[in-house]
Amino acid sequence: MLVHSGWSRRRALLFNLLSGLAFLVGGLLAYAAAGNGDIAFLVPFAAGSFIYIGASDLIPQVNRHQSVMGNVIQLAAFVGGLALLWMLRSIGR
Repeated sequence: MLVHSGWSRRRALLFNLLSGLAFLVGGLLAYAAAGNGDIAFLVPFAAGSFIYIGASDLIPQVNRHQSVMGNVIQLAAFVGGLALLWMLRSIGR
């Protein structure tokens, strides 16, 4: 059986695992570099990566719902996520 991209499940899972390992290796390298200096300049790059993921993959999924209730649930989840980020920001001060 093929997944959405036309790859087999096994190949899709392999590339998913490799991309997950790249995240782990990058996180460990950043952690190791944190002891040697200020790495705060990396935060905008991480934020930009997540914005890209949201804009290119997650947001188009919202348009695929045919029912109004599905769209309402998606909007509520999005607003809830924004509210959670706002609350975490307030707590961190």
